[in-house]
Amino acid sequence: MVGRRGDAGGDSAPAPGATGAVRTGAIPGATAGLVTSFRAGSGLKYLAGFFGGGVALSAIYAVSGQGLPCPLRLLTGWECPLCGGTRLGSALLHGDLAGAFGYNPVVFIGLIVLTGFGVLWIVEALGGPRVRPPARIAAVLRTMTPTRWLIVGLVLSLIYVLARNLL
Repeated sequence: MVGRRGDAGGDSAPAPGATGAVRTGAIPGATAGLVTSFRAGSGLKYLAGFFGGGVALSAIYAVSGQGLPCPLRLLTGWECPLCGGTRLGSALLHGDLAGAFGYNPVVFIGLIVLTGFGVLWIVEALGGPRVRPPARIAAVLRTMTPTRWLIVGLVLSLIYVLARNLL
């Protein structure tokens, strides 16, 4: 959903001098407290750091053949949710999309999604339209605490590890 800065619905830019925080008490089912509004520039900083670190690790692997050892794989022989990520990055640096997908399909798809978010955030940071999820999805996302995100991530990771190593 594309919104403009003056739209109603809670995702408009704060007034000059405002902190950028929004009270979540008005959202049904939300926990009381402050949630800071999203800023594309901040998201881009984290994304640039993530991609920069990944490119650096992948470049080191591409040149030396040495990557970071996976503790789970060393202890159990099972591949963790991120196993193959360095080889995936090296394959991407060499332009081998099929090989990259083969090393870890979930990470490959995740990188495509993150790249899409990055493009949207760059457009927004340059003054383009703000792209936000529909109101119902945004309301649900606002209720997610860091603990809930951690639990969801751990459960999905466990399912992926089991599927990847047992199937």
